[in-house]
Amino acid sequence: MNKVIITMIAIIVVIGAIFTAVVIFQPNHEEEDQKVETEVAEEEILDDCTDEYEGMEYENTIKANTQEEKTSPNCSLITKTYYEKCGHTTSQYSNLPQDLVNLTEDEIQEKYQEYKIESFASNEVILYQEKEGECGEHYMVKDTEGFVTVYQILEDGSEKELEVTGISTEYLPQTDKINMKNGIQVNGKQALNQLIEDFE
Repeated sequence: MNKVIITMIAIIVVIGAIFTAVVIFQPNHEEEDQKVETEVAEEEILDDCTDEYEGMEYENTIKANTQEEKTSPNCSLITKTYYEKCGHTTSQYSNLPQDLVNLTEDEIQEKYQEYKIESFASNEVILYQEKEGECGEHYMVKDTEGFVTVYQILEDGSEKELEVTGISTEYLPQTDKINMKNGIQVNGKQALNQLIEDFE
């Protein structure tokens, strides 16, 4: 009798162990399958989103490229002129006229046909042209009756008095006095203004 009970208990224990093992391990396979399916689905979602994002990025790039740069209200205008005879380049700086605000490079070029656009940005436009002749900014600074005097050198080489400054040559250093007797040649308004400031 005892052997029968022991055998039955053993069989029940073995069956219970097998059943427990099946129950425990079966859900793990299902979870792994579910996990794999979830990862695949996430990859598909990521790929879809990435493709969609890349498409949007490309579309935005095209839109950005089609928008031409235009001049802003605080844009500065620089006009450069090269003079072939003297080889000098003059530059004039100004604020962009109101009627040229919000124009593209092509529209600016249409307004300034005699110039070539050297540089174009929303905050600065540089125009360039070449001309025959001289720049008209050649000066001679001399001592005239004890005062620093500015003469403009004309294309034919003659001198035209422009300004008698209030600066007395009496108080200038000796080397400057000697140079002033012969005349100091200066090219460009900026260089002229700097020289006059040095004498003051």
